[in-house]
Amino acid sequence: MKILVADKLSENALARLRSMGPELRVEPNLSADTLPDAIGDTDILIVRSTRVRAAAMDAATSLSLIIRAGAGVNTIDVGHASSQGIHVANCPGKNADAVAELTLGLIIAADRRIAYQAEKLRGGEWNKKEYSKAEGLKGKSMGIVGYGSIGRAVARRAKSFGISVSAWSRSLNSQIAEAQGIEYCPSPLQLARNADIITLHLAAAPETMKLVNAEFLEAMKDGAILVNTSRGEIVDQAALERAIDKKSLKVALDVYSDEPDANSKEFLNIGLAKRITGTHHIGASTNQAAEAIADETVRIVESYIETGKPINQVNTQGKSPAPYKLVVRHFNRVGVLAGILSALRAASVNVEEMENAIFSGQAAAVCTLKLDEKPPESVLKTISTDPDIIQVSL
Repeated sequence: MKILVADKLSENALARLRSMGPELRVEPNLSADTLPDAIGDTDILIVRSTRVRAAAMDAATSLSLIIRAGAGVNTIDVGHASSQGIHVANCPGKNADAVAELTLGLIIAADRRIAYQAEKLRGGEWNKKEYSKAEGLKGKSMGIVGYGSIGRAVARRAKSFGISVSAWSRSLNSQIAEAQGIEYCPSPLQLARNADIITLHLAAAPETMKLVNAEFLEAMKDGAILVNTSRGEIVDQAALERAIDKKSLKVALDVYSDEPDANSKEFLNIGLAKRITGTHHIGASTNQAAEAIADETVRIVESYIETGKPINQVNTQGKSPAPYKLVVRHFNRVGVLAGILSALRAASVNVEEMENAIFSGQAAAVCTLKLDEKPPESVLKTISTDPDIIQVSL
């Protein structure tokens, strides 16, 4: 087995990967454009910032697993990976504390205009009168859009500042919110209307694309703080630039819809940068988070080598829509499963899921197959006549 690490990974994690036995190649300077030529006969690809496009997958001769050493997978063409039978896995929640810490730092920086003050001081300008103006955070209300591991970590920290917290998320309801000690908001727009501070913690997906649009921004309070440390695609950046002046918004961003490539050092949207408190997409970039993500990456590789199934896979079918379940109890002998599958294939019945569990003692087993259509009685009879079949039930 061959592993290609196409981004930086801790030396400790690399040593653990080598100890498992696979051939390990580390090329942290690869880009989306150079990856297709470098991927070759790689079995497992590990990336962090490097984009993995369809071209790289098509150029690979044996790629079966892509691991994103981070939470989001928007840098990977997951749809194409699924169509090619390539597993995609990630490391959810391992950077939650790092991102939450930056979020609170950006909120404070936006309220107290820390970056603006630092810039003036470096230019030799002293203006205490201007920069003494700030709202303060105690007693303010925070709205969290997306209440996963990062959203929860932000909520815990915000409460320690005396900030009241409400949240909206597709997986959140009033009962869960009450148990978490926060207020449930039934829609993003209502959250926008109510909160003094809004912070975004959603994965990039078709349904979250430009969720923060002109209507959302118009609903926000004048002078409110907006922080995005999740994904730039969630915000309609053109609408945001218009709303900054119209609504006197205090905006802090770590992510952008027009970010440079991993190996580029040029940020083109200077106009936006001058009107916000901005950082360089470094939310997860702490040593603590890097080690936690590296450890989880190694765990994914271990699980795949041991079982053939990676933990944290993001592109499996959640629940098979196959309407029929065929259960076959059988003696644990060579060729039994092959006979079952051959009979189904001859009848053009597709197996969408299959599991074969061995009973203790290894004399017998039970095979469960989910089928896309009902097999004819003749097929069931053919399977049942095999002397190694104990029972067949549909």
